[in-house]
Amino acid sequence: MLFQWRGALQVHKLCQVSANQILNEFKPNLMIAIGGGGYVPARILRYAYARVLNPNASADGTAPESRDVNRSFLKTPNSPNIPIQAIGLSLYENLGQTGDSDIEQAGTKVTRTQWLDLSSLSASSLIGKNILIVDEVDDTRTTLEYAVRELEKDVNEARRRLGREDERPTRFSIFVLHNKDKVKKGTLPREMIDDCRYLAARTVGDVWICYPWEATDIEEHDRLAATQPSS
Repeated sequence: MLFQWRGALQVHKLCQVSANQILNEFKPNLMIAIGGGGYVPARILRYAYARVLNPNASADGTAPESRDVNRSFLKTPNSPNIPIQAIGLSLYENLGQTGDSDIEQAGTKVTRTQWLDLSSLSASSLIGKNILIVDEVDDTRTTLEYAVRELEKDVNEARRRLGREDERPTRFSIFVLHNKDKVKKGTLPREMIDDCRYLAARTVGDVWICYPWEATDIEEHDRLAATQPSS
């Protein structure tokens, strides 16, 4: 098995270069991150980096103005931050360890380890929304297929239960950092592909990608990532 390492800077840049397309074409009202690989990319997309003082004086020539810098890649002026919810899905089986990362292979059954708490996140708040599903890698596509299918099932059940079946349907989109160029075991809805609601920042070969949040020795991981292509 071939390995490639990706550092935090590389992950950050992939989110940054994808943000405009996500914002302008997907127009998400909510992100759902698939744990654990989707948490960091989702958070980068909406992360408020810092507030700084504008060196230019304000309009009346008195106090300097404060402004947000990279407040969120997906945040537009005068709009709220896009909320993030999390689901946990597991497909991989641990085969041992090499270097600073565990070796895993794709299993055959998706295990739901965490799901939306519809008692606190009202199911009605999902109806008619644009929801962006975020994960780090599209490997066999089995996990993404499961996530889309089950989330659509929950939303459709909520629409039926609340008598809102005539309202605009919820639109799901997908963002991943890397798509592996391989035959997929899972499938996504045809209309999602036709409507271009799937975005991979980069397509790579069938290699094992080591991300920084998986590292046990982050310094060694960063050293290896520095030797890899920027994608």
